[in-house]
Amino acid sequence: MRAGQVIGDWGNTRLRLWRLENGAVADRREGRGVAQTDHPSAALAAALGNWQADRIVLCGMAGARNGLHETPYVACPADAESWRSRLTTFERGGASVAIAPGLASWDGRADVMRGEETQIFGAIANHPHLASGTHHTVLPGTHSKWAVLANGRIESFRTFMTGELFDLLQRSSLFAADGEAAEADEDGGFSDGLSRHGPLSALLFEARSGQLLHGRSAGWARGFVSGVLIGAELATMKPHGSVTIIGEPDLAARYVRALSDRGIDCTILDAEQCTIAGLRLLDADA
Repeated sequence: MRAGQVIGDWGNTRLRLWRLENGAVADRREGRGVAQTDHPSAALAAALGNWQADRIVLCGMAGARNGLHETPYVACPADAESWRSRLTTFERGGASVAIAPGLASWDGRADVMRGEETQIFGAIANHPHLASGTHHTVLPGTHSKWAVLANGRIESFRTFMTGELFDLLQRSSLFAADGEAAEADEDGGFSDGLSRHGPLSALLFEARSGQLLHGRSAGWARGFVSGVLIGAELATMKPHGSVTIIGEPDLAARYVRALSDRGIDCTILDAEQCTIAGLRLLDADA
């Protein structure tokens, strides 16, 4: 196989790689996330397999302290050009490797992102209306990001550990009541969780007490926890007008429901398409 170009998004939980031929995606592979390996270089080599690349462009946790090569953060507000100008490039195994910087935001509270900025700048590239005026975006995931865009720049953002908390809580005492799975109840639990207001830790406990006292199922409890956590995001951010969601379909659908219940218009953009578009911005040959 002749040498070519590979672009990739390396998160904590998975690595996604795309091989380009004549500027188009010709193949796709996945590998282990940065948090799942002590040897990122070997993990990348294993994921690449027989792909022979002379140029590799990566974003996400590839640039983290425990990643392939640490890259700096660019301070917000930041546009695509200021982000691209801080690209870190080095040689690895005969290939030129470029890693995108992350972004840092400060509003009296420090915040960082790695990888989501690539999706946001890719979204702006694919949807030019986002390059003018003010827009609110949310990127659901392990660490959900809410970002404010102003005339094509990422002005500020805020992180919520929603996905990570949900994963941890599923293994907690909240689900130790031995309730039936009843997946069909999850939708109702989600609605109930969204409707609750108050301190997060107190609200979450209802997932357990509802099973013990009212015969709620484990499926209802799972939906309830998800609704409480997403509702807490909305209660903090107080979005209005319209929100652009960049994410996977199933998770994005939950945010659409939560936002629509509050009368907020939503647009869903495909996360993978935005990632690829953002990675293309990082290199003239991508």
